[in-house]
Amino acid sequence: MTAVVGPNGGGKSTLIKLIAGLFDPSDGKIKRHGLEPSDIAYLAQRTEIDRTFPIKVEDVVAMGLWPKVTSSTRYTKNHHHDVQDILDKVGLSGMGRRSIAQLSGGQLQRLFFGRVMAQDAKLILLDEPFAGIDQPTVSHLIGLIQAWHKSGKTVVAVLHDINLVRALFPETILIARSLIASGLTDQVLTPENLTKAAFNV
Repeated sequence: MTAVVGPNGGGKSTLIKLIAGLFDPSDGKIKRHGLEPSDIAYLAQRTEIDRTFPIKVEDVVAMGLWPKVTSSTRYTKNHHHDVQDILDKVGLSGMGRRSIAQLSGGQLQRLFFGRVMAQDAKLILLDEPFAGIDQPTVSHLIGLIQAWHKSGKTVVAVLHDINLVRALFPETILIARSLIASGLTDQVLTPENLTKAAFNV
């Protein structure tokens, strides 16, 4: 459980996208220690999502099953049951046939957490997962993240809420276009480091 924090424009989202393989580094290398693309799940900021795209809720979750669905196995009834089970777990029971345009902001975020859950990846990258959503949804999603971590998955999340980081994430990376500090959260989020990063909290 590692948080990535820092000021706006400091490179947090870029770092996450580099790890996910969406960008190639202009300098240096990204070491993924043997992880394949299917081992990494990435949840983008909601502002990057086109909500007018004509796709149903259950189909978004099913997209997360792509590593398991091959030309030989295809999409089966068991996969469909898996999707419905995931929708239940993220609090979207009975909404599978709806268009994503019909969802509220909090429901949309629950949906994309469901797609991450379907991927069952070893490394989960979350970019601002709690931005602009209500507290009950935040609490629900925190529970999902904690369950992922307890099951042995690695979670890296870009966050702005320092209090949330201190409460939930034992390790933190603080960046401001360059690395300011990394390690145990209490040792990283010191007043001196936050001032050096020009990160107002």
